[in-house]
Amino acid sequence: QVQLVESGGGLVQAGGSLRLSCAASGRTFSRYSMGWFRQAPGKEREFVSGVSVIGESPFYADSVKGRFTISRDNVKNTVYLQMNSLKPEDTAVYYCAASSKVYLPTSTLQYDYWGQGTQVTVSS
Repeated sequence: QVQLVESGGGLVQAGGSLRLSCAASGRTFSRYSMGWFRQAPGKEREFVSGVSVIGESPFYADSVKGRFTISRDNVKNTVYLQMNSLKPEDTAVYYCAASSKVYLPTSTLQYDYWGQGTQVTVSS
């Protein structure tokens, strides 16, 4: 069992930055691939970025490539999402998720545990 708690969301102007954190409970954090998803009102939850358990290069959705950076700290049991050059279309609830898959899944169906989400609002 893994419990995930996100933090770091908030209101920021376009062009600004935020850093999201996702703290995981349990001693097996390093065994999980970790992903960040987001869901805007009226839209489906979409994959944003992820990092696999086997240390593959992080993967990013095209919409955030070059602006967002994911990292994980297996000592602190935490995964981060640094978001720069934020745009109004980045506004959404951001969720972190853990997957037991060793490769990096991008589908919500392949993730086993989810956090409660943190709101990110980017004003124009």
